[in-house]
Parts: sequence; structure tokens; C-alpha cells
Amino acid sequence: MKTAIYKGIKQMACEERPKPGIVDGGDAIIRVVRACVCGSDLWFYRDGGKPVDSQAGHEAIGVVEAVGEDVTIVKPGDFVIVPFPYSCGKCPVCKAGFESSCPHGGYFGDEDGMGCQAEYLRVPEAEGTLVVVPGDAKTFSDEMLASLLTLSDVMATGYHAAASAEVKPGDTAVVFGDGAVGLCAVLSAKLMGATRIISMSRHTDRQEIAKKFGATDFVEERGDEAVAKVLEMTDGYGADAVLECVGSALSNDTAMKVARAGAIVGRVGLPHDVEADIPGLFFRNVGLRGGPAAVRTYDMRRLLKEVLDGNINPGIVYTGEYTLDDIQEAYAAMDERSTVKSLLRVSEV
Repeated sequence: MKTAIYKGIKQMACEERPKPGIVDGGDAIIRVVRACVCGSDLWFYRDGGKPVDSQAGHEAIGVVEAVGEDVTIVKPGDFVIVPFPYSCGKCPVCKAGFESSCPHGGYFGDEDGMGCQAEYLRVPEAEGTLVVVPGDAKTFSDEMLASLLTLSDVMATGYHAAASAEVKPGDTAVVFGDGAVGLCAVLSAKLMGATRIISMSRHTDRQEIAKKFGATDFVEERGDEAVAKVLEMTDGYGADAVLECVGSALSNDTAMKVARAGAIVGRVGLPHDVEADIPGLFFRNVGLRGGPAAVRTYDMRRLLKEVLDGNINPGIVYTGEYTLDDIQEAYAAMDERSTVKSLLRVSEV
């Protein structure tokens, strides 16, 4: 099968690898229909940190081709979303709705042979991982497929930022990051009832998407100037909810400083060299929550229905389309910010 292979810093290739098969009774084999490149993939693409010649990718939707003897929730022919974390679905962590931290699970793309940017994918712990999409997938438009693909990661991750920050109706929310996750966080804040949504974006093309998703204001300043601007916009108090979707030290520092006393910073950006002023947060009663998103929980509780009903269209974050043969161009386009998020058309339903 064709699959995306990391060849070294800023080098991706499409190569042939053996098609995966059932290894364990809890496995499922998926024929991938759509996959994509994530902003978090750019960390290893730019700086290394991933074994050379390993498979990549952790977001996919597709058709079930085969299942192990212990799998009951799906059957061959079902159309499914593959959340980026795989999880057992049975332990106390999963039952609490935090399957992305399942001690028996892991993440696609972290282990060779389990990259989603491929024609086929083995899903371990399929019973506690896969999300079945109801209806006849053959009738789904390309637009619908793109939105369903966001439910494998970015839409659910943006929603996790809003849920962690406890966005409430009438809130003023600030969103850090204008990549696909940040844009989906804007949409999620809108879904949860925020009436003022400040996007910390300085890119016109991304601001246009943010406006469609519900952003009301934009702040292009950074660092102390950004803090001063947000405080000025909120009468000196800060935001009711803060959604951090970047992960950098500067983004996290600014996010914590613009939170109103008693607010929560919902963090979903993979942290890099981040430090926190714990005593300062203590005396302002500012909370820090978040981490890898509980994709399956959010999809099944709300997001899948919102997409299928046409209430939200997060798939517009894909502004470039490629095939597996074009994997180098798909990564380079995101690295150069010429596309917000690269969609990979792998096969058809």
C-alpha cells in the first residue's frame, strides 16, 4: 500500500509498505478515504524528533474492511471516524470521558505501522476507539467528508479547548492560534454561547474563516502589547474564557495574563518550553485545564450530530487538497502557511 514516510527534516515521501492485517482480536482494518496533515506534524517535519523512515499521520476517516473476533461495534462496510487517540473504552479513565489519556491506549502516528496518512490502517482497541457514522456514506458530499474528517482531531480538539475553559453563554472568549485547531476553537466557543470571541490572528485569510465561525474581534499584537490590548477591550478585567491552541511559550504566557480573575485557560496546544507563574495564578484564581482531546466522547455526545445536521461546517479549514503522491507538497504548503490545513484524498467511499 501507499503510505506517507518521514525521511528527515523537511523531507516526506510516499512509499510502498505492506498492507496491515489483524494482529489482535480487538483490531479493525480501515481502508482510508480521507486523511490530512496536522499542525502538530510540523513539529517533527521542521525539527526532527521522529524516527526516519517511519509512517506518519493521526487523522482519518474510512471504510471498515475487516475486524477481529472481539469487535462488535463495527462490521465490514461501516463508515467510521478514526480519532487520533486509540483507547480501550473500558477503564475508569475512558469511562470518565478522558480516553485520550487511556493507560492502555496510545496515539496514531507515534508507532511505525500505525500512520493514518496511508491507504490502509490497523486500529487497535477498535471497540473503544472507532466512531460509526450513520447513514449512507456514498451519498456524502466532499464538503461533508471534509467536515467529518475534522472530527478525527481538530474540531474535537478545538471543542476541548472551549470545554476545558468552561465557555458559557454570554462569555467573552479569547482564542490563541489561527491554525485549524484555533479556528475550530472559535467555532466551538460560538457553539457554547460566547457572544464576543476575540481571535489572536494576524493573517487575513485565516481571519476570514474565523469570522465565518463566529469571531467578533481580532488582536494582531503579541506579548505585552497583546495583553494590554485585550485588557483594554475587556475594561481591564480580562476574558471570561481563554482557549490556548498554539503551545508555544509566548502564547501560553499571554493566555494566562489575559484571563479574568476566576477564569480558566483551556490548553490544547502541544506545550513547548512552557512555564507558569503558579503563585500569580493562585492569587487570581485562574485555572489551567486541558490536554489531548477526548475525541470519541465529544464526537458521540455532540459533534457528529452537529456536522450531519449541517449546523456546523468545520471542513472549510482544509484550504488545500493533495494525494499521497503529493505528500511532500502537502507538508510544505502548511509549513509555508500557504494553506491552513492540507487534506489528503486517499480513496473514495
